[in-house]
Amino acid sequence: MSTEARERVGSLSTRGPGARTVALVSILVLTGTYLSVLYRVTNVVGGRTTFVGIVAGAFLFATLFGRLLGVRAAVLVTVSLLLGGFVLYVYTLPRSQLELLTPGRIVADTVALLTGLSVLRLTGAGVWAIAIAPGPVFLSWYLAVRRRYVAAVAVGGLTLCLFVLTGDAGELTTLVGVVAGTVAVAAATFDRYGAGVAQVDVVTILLAAMVLSAATVSVVPGAEGTPLLPNRGSPTMEANLVDAQDRISVVGSIRLSPKVRFTVESSDADYWETAAYDRYTGDGWVRTGSTNRYSGRLRGPPGAAETVEQTVTAEDSISILPSAWRPVALEGDVASDAEVTQQGNLRPTRTLREGEQYTVTSRVPLYTSEELRRSSTEYPDEIEERYLQLPDSTPDRVRQRASEIAGDEDNPYDKAVAIETYLEENKRYSLSVNQPSGNTADAFLFEMDAGYCVYYATTMTVLLRSEGVPARFVTGYTPGEQADDETRVVRGLDSHAWVEAYFEDVGWVRFDPTPSGPRETVESTRLTEARQNGEEGIDTDETQTTATPTPTPDPEPTDEEDADTESDSETATPTPSNDTDDSGDATPPPGAVPGADTTTETDEGSSLPTFPPGRTFALGLVALAGLVAGARRTGVTERAYRLLSIQYQGARDDPADDAVRAYRRLEALLERRHRSRRTGETPRAYVESLARTGLDDDARRVSEAYERARYGDGVTREEADEAVAVVDRLVRESTPVLRRLRRN
Repeated sequence: MSTEARERVGSLSTRGPGARTVALVSILVLTGTYLSVLYRVTNVVGGRTTFVGIVAGAFLFATLFGRLLGVRAAVLVTVSLLLGGFVLYVYTLPRSQLELLTPGRIVADTVALLTGLSVLRLTGAGVWAIAIAPGPVFLSWYLAVRRRYVAAVAVGGLTLCLFVLTGDAGELTTLVGVVAGTVAVAAATFDRYGAGVAQVDVVTILLAAMVLSAATVSVVPGAEGTPLLPNRGSPTMEANLVDAQDRISVVGSIRLSPKVRFTVESSDADYWETAAYDRYTGDGWVRTGSTNRYSGRLRGPPGAAETVEQTVTAEDSISILPSAWRPVALEGDVASDAEVTQQGNLRPTRTLREGEQYTVTSRVPLYTSEELRRSSTEYPDEIEERYLQLPDSTPDRVRQRASEIAGDEDNPYDKAVAIETYLEENKRYSLSVNQPSGNTADAFLFEMDAGYCVYYATTMTVLLRSEGVPARFVTGYTPGEQADDETRVVRGLDSHAWVEAYFEDVGWVRFDPTPSGPRETVESTRLTEARQNGEEGIDTDETQTTATPTPTPDPEPTDEEDADTESDSETATPTPSNDTDDSGDATPPPGAVPGADTTTETDEGSSLPTFPPGRTFALGLVALAGLVAGARRTGVTERAYRLLSIQYQGARDDPADDAVRAYRRLEALLERRHRSRRTGETPRAYVESLARTGLDDDARRVSEAYERARYGDGVTREEADEAVAVVDRLVRESTPVLRRLRRN
């Protein structure tokens, strides 16, 4: 059977049920990629069962009515599903959000989604996921049922692209979706035409361009996306914890950074808060809701409060506005470039330059432990919805442990104290930990012996929520080193995470479950080491340069209580101290000295190779697939193959085969230099027709050897070797670069 006949039979064999099955399965896989993103959203905020039911209904409806509905009717149904979902989403928003819902806000939020705003940051993320899912699922499966596979892939691909743009689709999800879409289009092409690699190439190019464009768009300024080519060095924990403005991921081991970030002039020492996070994802935290421009004095806490004024000076470039809780007024040049989050924190829209100052006025809540014990548990609906959230997948043993620790207490304050004390006494402080898989709080409670502030604060927040106490995860800095009576120097190693619990008539109250003693020891060790090593940017003119940092004195009590009451109150409002914490530049191995420069090495002392991040690797594969498809489409691969086949004859074999291969190389060379052999033109006639161009007699002898090998009595070993040598010489003469390389 000839090659052409075999190819024809092979193409026919790809038609029929086999190709259709491959197309349908691939479309299901593509659909599953973006549904997995939405499923994770409903797992985090609730509604998994409803989501699964809605998606199953969309599949069933498309299957039953796919043959009955026309395309126009199906599009109309899809539009109706999307509009109905939008109305449902708007209807479930809190009243405070509805008041802000203007056409301009809708457009702004849509643009934000397309430039890196995670779906998890939407206030009603669960309803949004349930509302958005039926439309694309119905339309893509409807088109698949009607054997419009390419259109079905287009619908699924555009939906997946949306979640690539929001940053919610991970590298593996994106790669699987691209591969599934490509396979579906290839199977559809084979099903209809029996061939069509060219069509598959076109789709591959388009899908690769879509994914890479999405990855690029998601890194525009202000976006949440990760750059296609990440920074060479490992990020500091300070950057991950304090500078990560909208989303925090729990990481493993860290290293401290002693660099001075800012100074604070204030009559009171406090924790300098930068952000609060309300949505727990199981492996990190998300700040939900949009921001509003700072336009004047903000609302203070509901109860008694003390006014505290702070003047902050940036000693390095910073993109935060740290302040004591709760900030109510901001002065300085940055005030016109500041935003207010829905959690009540200030944040700049630009980077503050070194030496730039601002003044912030805070209303710090005043309370006693008895006031907190008497606080009502009738929380506002918005507080309950936002600050009691836990993922549906949270293990039952976490709730059981919360009940064991604090279930016997009859008020939120004593529950918080019990949980805070339990974590301080039962977990060891360490910067060298392995990043857990799965739920962070569950891992810290049952699988880890030690951790740092992120683990302590995350776990306490989850335990409080399990006991029905509204709580949130907060980041910022501890007071820092006291330079004079009213000035404090705050370094990167002062970055910290703690917990705030909500009390009616008081507002948010700070709890810090991370043991302070070990933190102070680690900070002192790291700062002393930095000073001894002469590191730059770790001191100001006012700070001491001795080996041990100056400890921060305890502030004066804010209420008149007896000794026992004061002790309880200090638990609710932790005494500010020169707490160390956890910012770092890399991940040291277990047992390393905190802050030491560590490099993982083999036994021979050579550094282990550093592999690219998973996202970069996946995007590289997508780009490679697009380049290969483009090369095939434009004929680059074929030309490259022919060029390589001309250069090298390969190993010697049967003399007749060698002669035939030599002639084919010659013909490919002549085709590049002159013209192709015409239909019906014999090899000898072809070579002789080119003789007038200066082709020597050696080329004629190669064609004669070919004819004898194919149609005559064969050729000898010597004749075959001569033909190969002739073609090698002609190739060298026609490729000057290769000729020079071979001479060298």
